[in-house]
Amino acid sequence: MTLWPFVVLKHQSLKEDLIFLNHESIHLRQQAELLIVFFYLWYGIEFLFRWLQLGNRHKAYRNISFEREAYYFENDLKYLKNRRAYTFFKFL
Repeated sequence: MTLWPFVVLKHQSLKEDLIFLNHESIHLRQQAELLIVFFYLWYGIEFLFRWLQLGNRHKAYRNISFEREAYYFENDLKYLKNRRAYTFFKFL
């Protein structure tokens, strides 16, 4: 989980997981783009909308635009070097 500017780890072993770290780094970039507070506001509203839409919390979480971008590109360790600003809009 990413809470600007920190990445909160459930297990210390995640420090070595490059895919996990890349995923969370994508969230850090998204947060910076939306001046942090607007990221969390948008995230919460979109989660509630998706939950109502899909009727399932896990599906709602996986379909938040921020998460969709992060999961889609988490395996591309060079993604952040080439990422354009506000790419999460493509995942709405």
